Amino acid sequence: MKELERARWRCRRGLLELDIVLERFMDKHYTQLSDKDLQKFNRLLDMSDNDLWDMVTSRKVPEDASLRPLLGLLQVT
Repeated sequence: MKELERARWRCRRGLLELDIVLERFMDKHYTQLSDKDLQKFNRLLDMSDNDLWDMVTSRKVPEDASLRPLLGLLQVT
């Protein structure tokens, strides 16, 4: 449970739009992620707000192709 709370705290961002997307993602998908996907999600959360938002909105393609499925979940939430 502590990990979930920590992840929710890390999802609080400076961009309101990103806050909304990440909150919905947490509600719908977070508890179903595999350990590998959780690591990828943490890598996304390590990014700056603008870089992450650009990837969520498909303005930017991640260099690491393994992040694309997770970004796909963020885009549909």
